[in-house]
Amino acid sequence: MPHTYEYPRAALTVDCVVFGFDGGELQALLIRRGLAPFKDKWALPGGFVRVEETLDDAARRELEEETGLREVFLEQLYTFGSVKRDPRERVVSVAYFALVKPGAVTAATDAAEAKWFSVSDLPSLAFDHVDILTTALTRLRGKLTYQPIGFELLPPKFTLTQLQRLYEAVLGEPLDKRNFRKKALSYDLLIALKEKHQDGPHRPAQLFRFDPVKYERLKKKGFLFEI
Repeated sequence: MPHTYEYPRAALTVDCVVFGFDGGELQALLIRRGLAPFKDKWALPGGFVRVEETLDDAARRELEEETGLREVFLEQLYTFGSVKRDPRERVVSVAYFALVKPGAVTAATDAAEAKWFSVSDLPSLAFDHVDILTTALTRLRGKLTYQPIGFELLPPKFTLTQLQRLYEAVLGEPLDKRNFRKKALSYDLLIALKEKHQDGPHRPAQLFRFDPVKYERLKKKGFLFEI
């Protein structure tokens, strides 16, 4: 016979902060809620965890159900447990952050709409989702300086200018072009391609791709990708 507890228990949810980079601005993916509470308000993709699934499985399921996204970089962020964060009942949320290349998204289940927003121009958010998103942005900015997760936001082939724009968009500040390029190339993790990219009237720029195999090999030796 299953053991039961006499004490009330909190409900458990997952919420996903999804970041994307459109080449100029760092963006966050939001859904417009189709159900109460906060009907028609913008919120992070997420929902309740089923009894039979893990937290990671729940986060990936909710992300796919509400936005159509699947097979993305996903990492657990933090647990949010303010007593009155949800007007329905006592709810604890385990938050995740995801990194994707922005593209078409499809709203489904209890989401009326899914849309990308610049992180510098976000609408009012439901629940405590502004706190969750702020925490995720702080984590992203920190990790970007010592781990090459930024390549999840770039196309497979990119220029050094695109790479620098990404770092500037995430960190929120301009970077010295000469120093950035020197440091990015010094790790020997960028493979120069024979192809070039034409961006406007300027001279075609060299294209690169990231070498994940070499990075994993170096990481096992304690290597840090610091920019």
